[in-house]
Amino acid sequence: MPRPDWFPDEVAFAGRENLEPAHVARYDGKEDSAAAAEVELLERFGLDPSSTVVELGPGTGQFTAEVAGRCRRLVAVDVSEPMLAHLRSKLAGLGIANTELVQAGLLGYEHSGAPADFVYSRLTLHHLPDFWKVVALDSIRGLLRPGGIFRLSDVVFGFEPAEISAGLEAWFATGGDDPEQGWTRAEFEEHVRDEHSTFTWLLEPMLERAGFEILESEHSADGILAAYVLRAAEPGA
Repeated sequence: MPRPDWFPDEVAFAGRENLEPAHVARYDGKEDSAAAAEVELLERFGLDPSSTVVELGPGTGQFTAEVAGRCRRLVAVDVSEPMLAHLRSKLAGLGIANTELVQAGLLGYEHSGAPADFVYSRLTLHHLPDFWKVVALDSIRGLLRPGGIFRLSDVVFGFEPAEISAGLEAWFATGGDDPEQGWTRAEFEEHVRDEHSTFTWLLEPMLERAGFEILESEHSADGILAAYVLRAAEPGA
């Protein structure tokens, strides 16, 4: 369907580094998604070989590769062509054939077939400003069957406005200098300057307003990361 003129270009929200093949190539060495533990968590909430899973923002596919053999249908949706190219090659190398790759963003993805039992998104929602986060969350709710599970993990700040400088400086100080060896201070600063991470006390009401019940939440001690297990409300709930 054609988009109205006021609809954003989601590639412009993708993050500079996620469109660069050099960053994509080194990503798995910089970031560990704890994919096996994440799949085990979803199995605790009912993931099984009959499940349909939609992954929004698979990136290099750490979770994708782990969950593909544990579900019936997996749709991996990413706006970045370099990320999808890397993921396509990884899945081919692993002999994984039950995964559909779709180039789209959180706002533009149009699901076909039966509703998803699970939606998974890690380090992706922060690419959208808060207005568009709300739109995306409403869309994600529409992907899921009633009672379906949304696993969301992201950079979500847990401190108060008066604590911003101290909280961010403590995070920046954990960064190194070499992007080949891990996340750098410059990358953390770029995240805050150019991307759209929000606060837990803004995001959580958004989630509830979009029709999700927060079943579990985890917040890092430094106030930088948050992760949620969310259940799509039943109609009329």
